[in-house]
Amino acid sequence: CHDSNGKLHEFGSHWRNADCYDCSCSRDGISCCSSFATPVGYDEEKCVSIFNKETCTYKVVEKNDDSKECPVHEWVG
Repeated sequence: CHDSNGKLHEFGSHWRNADCYDCSCSRDGISCCSSFATPVGYDEEKCVSIFNKETCTYKVVEKNDDSKECPVHEWVG
């Protein structure tokens, strides 16, 4: 299987790509799914979600003060 960057992967292999998706290669092709949960239940007027590609996680902080985290009531993944 060739991934979107042109890298060749063997059948039966598994990897995490640069966009934090867990992928696998089979004779049917490549299958990928997110390895992270996305915050959806928070105050979007007051807060903003920030994705960290190094840790593959979201952080939700206040727009006016990113040192203050916002409560998140629902995550989807």
